[in-house]
Amino acid sequence: MNSVQELLKDLRFKYVEPNMPEVMEQARVHSLTYEAFLKRILSLEVEGRKRAAQDNRLKSARLPMRKTLEEFDFSFQSTLSERRIWELAELSFVTTHTNIVFLGPPGVGKTHLAIALAVKTLEAGYSVLFTTLTDLIEELDAALAQGSLKAKLRRYTTPCVLVIDEIGYTQLSAQQANRLFELVRDRYERGATILTSNTSFAEWGKLMNDEVLATALLDRLLHHAEVVTINGKSYRMKDRQAARTGKAGKAPATDSQETV
Repeated sequence: MNSVQELLKDLRFKYVEPNMPEVMEQARVHSLTYEAFLKRILSLEVEGRKRAAQDNRLKSARLPMRKTLEEFDFSFQSTLSERRIWELAELSFVTTHTNIVFLGPPGVGKTHLAIALAVKTLEAGYSVLFTTLTDLIEELDAALAQGSLKAKLRRYTTPCVLVIDEIGYTQLSAQQANRLFELVRDRYERGATILTSNTSFAEWGKLMNDEVLATALLDRLLHHAEVVTINGKSYRMKDRQAARTGKAGKAPATDSQETV
């Protein structure tokens, strides 16, 4: 007859197995009923699987850093509605496949907010993928050369939320612009996309080298979208000024790598 450990392996209860001696000892000490003992075993496995799934989602998301809304200094960005951002953090945009676009000059916290919403999404059990526009284009170019473009596009269309950071710094060729359009088209009403850009929508035609294609892309992108414009000051300038004056400023709301 198989031992308890062997049975746990057969059932793939890998989160219960290392804790089984302790659980059995607790059962003896506290005289647990069969039902309570079984519940404790199953709870261990369920919680372990949840933690593993969360870790896998976080790893797959490829976030460049962890940022939270709790860390964001809303008092510094007076043009930004804190209430609106917290409403977005309730994640209805995920289930309604509504896009979010953060617009504003460099350093105002767009990337911080995008990542913070991505973190909320991950914590709720949804899948997320983060990329910059430059990295996205480079990966799609490489996939095209390797004959795996369709598979790579699926990688970006599958997540519940796709974050595309730093739109405005990369000038696209006609072919690259078409691939970006294909991605937006394939995610249309199927998944939510969060974008950050230091470029107004009127300039996207120049960015994509094609006014007609840019119009078609924006038509799909903005049909179901929340556009958040931030016209505030740069956090990095605030920190530099504080350093020069010797004053201890509040922790910055944007990482030094955030450039859009």
